[in-house]
Amino acid sequence: MAARKLLRRAGREKAGKFLVEGSQAVREALGGARVHDLFVTPAALERNPELIAAAEADGVPVTIVTDRAAETLSDTVTPQGLIAICDLLDVPLSTALDGAPALVAVLAAVAEPGNAGTVVRAADAAGADAVVLAGDTVDPHNGKAVRASTGSVFHLPLARERDTGAVLDACRAAGLTLLAADGQGELDLHDPAAAEVLARPTAWIFGGEAHGLPETVAEAADHRVRVPLYGRAESLNLATAAAVCLYASAGARRSRITGVPVTPGSSHEAIKKV
Repeated sequence: MAARKLLRRAGREKAGKFLVEGSQAVREALGGARVHDLFVTPAALERNPELIAAAEADGVPVTIVTDRAAETLSDTVTPQGLIAICDLLDVPLSTALDGAPALVAVLAAVAEPGNAGTVVRAADAAGADAVVLAGDTVDPHNGKAVRASTGSVFHLPLARERDTGAVLDACRAAGLTLLAADGQGELDLHDPAAAEVLARPTAWIFGGEAHGLPETVAEAADHRVRVPLYGRAESLNLATAAAVCLYASAGARRSRITGVPVTPGSSHEAIKKV
């Protein structure tokens, strides 16, 4: 089956398509992405009649496959028996940053697909305008990344650019302040002095799991921002830190726009209204 080639990055890029597995992701794909085919096992057909009906209403060919065939299209231990073939989602960097974005997440040299997908999910939840994957970063169409995003890859623009410097330049040109998430940063995320910075249109830059941001990338940022650790944990993982940072910006910006102070007791309680 030619669809198996889409399990590999080279196959996806050659075909311009990728695999989407599971009811939630397929539901989001049918809601707006270009879906070419849907493969479903008899058990999954019985569990998801509304999705099959939606696919047929959109003119998507639906093929009943055996459990064994579904397993060959999955990279999970327990396949869900529901797999769609969709067009790749990434757009040009200029398209992702078009229209005066207020909040963008930049992933620089992030290798772990689960973390990448979870950051996409956090960015979507925080109301970000786009996610940009810069440098040698994992393919957002990787099966694990797509599953970790729980469908959020279909909700906001994704851009890929090998030249990290070009990404930073484009973010500046779009009017974004560059904030590097850095455990040794000079600016404390919960310092009241951070409020004005956080409320600006912002591109948050997050580095890889093992080594963090490349020094040249961190130096290019307008500020290095650290998430304070109040307990005994050595650090936060990438996805958690990204969610905290993105929500800090979303909360500060909402406070500025609406005039509603951030509620005490929230993760933003130290950030005053600007």
